[in-house]
Amino acid sequence: MDPLKRHLVEVRELHRADLGRGVEVELPGALGEKYPSAGQEWAWRWVFPAARVYVMKDGRRRRHHLHESVVQRAVKEAVRRSGISKRASCHTFRHSFATHLLEAGYDIRTVQELLGHKDVSTTMLYTHVLNRGGLGVRSPADGWAGAEPRSDKDLS
Repeated sequence: MDPLKRHLVEVRELHRADLGRGVEVELPGALGEKYPSAGQEWAWRWVFPAARVYVMKDGRRRRHHLHESVVQRAVKEAVRRSGISKRASCHTFRHSFATHLLEAGYDIRTVQELLGHKDVSTTMLYTHVLNRGGLGVRSPADGWAGAEPRSDKDLS
């Protein structure tokens, strides 16, 4: 948490400096039209802003988020420097995230939503690594082992 907090302090300083130079955030979709001053608000700033400012066709100055390729290169370099011999990428982290959620018992629909999959069959691809068969099914009663009901309502 501490490195992230320090990073956000730096981003907030960049935000203040950007405002002084007339640099705003480009808002998604029609939000810029609906909320014309939102691009100046801290709440709309990117957690990982791009290093440079872009000048739009209409002359407006905007700072976008880091491009995904910047993050991909940073992960590739970190893996190389760490000495990890296996291939690892941003997609590896995404796959691990989904797998760990499923291993922890999260339902497939929740994982689908977190990954942004439109079709649950795409999310189902992550279940192949679980290889639990029928033993992977948990009864709602499994959570009751040794637990005392909190009220009469819990008994129904």
